[in-house]
Amino acid sequence: MTTALDQGRALTQRLNPQLETVLNDRYDDLVPGFAESLIEWAYGRHYARPGLDLKTRQLCTIAALTVLGGQTGPQLKVNIEHTLAAGAERREIVEAIWQMAVYGGLPAAINGLNAAKAVFEAQDMPR
Repeated sequence: MTTALDQGRALTQRLNPQLETVLNDRYDDLVPGFAESLIEWAYGRHYARPGLDLKTRQLCTIAALTVLGGQTGPQLKVNIEHTLAAGAERREIVEAIWQMAVYGGLPAAINGLNAAKAVFEAQDMPR
């Protein structure tokens, strides 16, 4: 039987193979088990649910983070990367963000567009 943690780990391997390690290194000294808890709960119990495909779930996440405003910038950038990894096109991401101008206002949408622009530019840079 697959546990939610196993499902979450499998999903994050697809979206961002380093995510659990990054979270562990950043937060587990403050909150032991943080990385594992987030992977299990958010990815294993929510993102892995049936009913919506992963790309749609990620576009919903981008929309929600955009409406929440500028304080979610770091999370928005990570989820833009995850949404691209889930198969979304840049145009779909931009449109999801722009649609949120109706609900979160222009400042929230502009912050979201700035986050998307930063992610796209970073991906376009030669490595």
